[in-house]
Amino acid sequence: MAHGSHGGGDEELEAGEFDFTPLITIEGHGGFETNLDDNPKHYAIDGLFGGVFQWGLGNGGSLTIEAAVGPSVVWGEAEHFYGKVHVDDDHGHRDEDHHDHDEHADNDHDEHAEDDHHDHDEHADNDHDEHAEDDHHEHAEHAHDEHGHGDPELKRTDVRGFLSVRYAPNDRLSLTVDWMPYYVTEDQGDDIQGLKNELGAKVVWALGDGDVDFALGDGLESILEGIFLSVMHRQGWESDGTWMGNYTDPRLGVGFNIDQINVIIDAGPRFYTPGSYSGLSQRTDFAGEVEVSIPVGDAVLFAHWKPTYSPDDAPGWGEGWQHHLGTGVTFSF
Repeated sequence: MAHGSHGGGDEELEAGEFDFTPLITIEGHGGFETNLDDNPKHYAIDGLFGGVFQWGLGNGGSLTIEAAVGPSVVWGEAEHFYGKVHVDDDHGHRDEDHHDHDEHADNDHDEHAEDDHHDHDEHADNDHDEHAEDDHHEHAEHAHDEHGHGDPELKRTDVRGFLSVRYAPNDRLSLTVDWMPYYVTEDQGDDIQGLKNELGAKVVWALGDGDVDFALGDGLESILEGIFLSVMHRQGWESDGTWMGNYTDPRLGVGFNIDQINVIIDAGPRFYTPGSYSGLSQRTDFAGEVEVSIPVGDAVLFAHWKPTYSPDDAPGWGEGWQHHLGTGVTFSF
């Protein structure tokens, strides 16, 4: 149901009817931040075990509670809240080291200027070159190890959770609130052991009846029946409690079927407010999603692509595209 159409489940429950469906979802996904230096990326394989409770409210309405939890095997950095900026504190230490090095060189130069001027210059030059090369090499290794740039390596297994409550008074309108906790199992690079949290809310209004199936002979004009509007708001916190920011996505979308293949496409502006930790100001990005799913027996195969584009080039951030790709299968029992 998490990867189904905007109208909800496949079967409409009568008023007072109750249904529970156990679910297992296995998904592989990756994030590609091509707007950042070195194009950092991360991958994960999730196994979520849970279920869906649904109560019929009549007139096509329903109340749905979905929950799941399970392991997430991580390559590179763990998946993080959109717009996370890597804050590098090393520059302060490097400035202090450089300052100390200058003072040391000046003092030595004053003390031995008359007797060992030639030897001191040679010694200072050698030390400075070695010191700069060592610092540069260590800093490059630190940046690679800490920020997960380059080819991601297998890191660890975290724990991912999901809890969602959706109220639909009819088959055209729905309101969803959700909580996505993520537990980082150990300190590693930029990842800090502890519980990440993400909260969201979404309103969806279907402008048509949603019954668009081109395999049944529907023409292109029928696509209007699959158009919907949505507004989503999300906020995120790092595992050390840092507020990462929030964003609001108003979107225009369309959903339709081609035989049993369900396709959902939506897009719109993203009004993003970074957390104060980043030192960046509010901006407007672009975000969208393409999602495809197909039932196979009691399972649903799905794939999705979430592109985002940022027009701003700022410290720790860059102009360009980010992509999130995922595919998997949900088994229902």
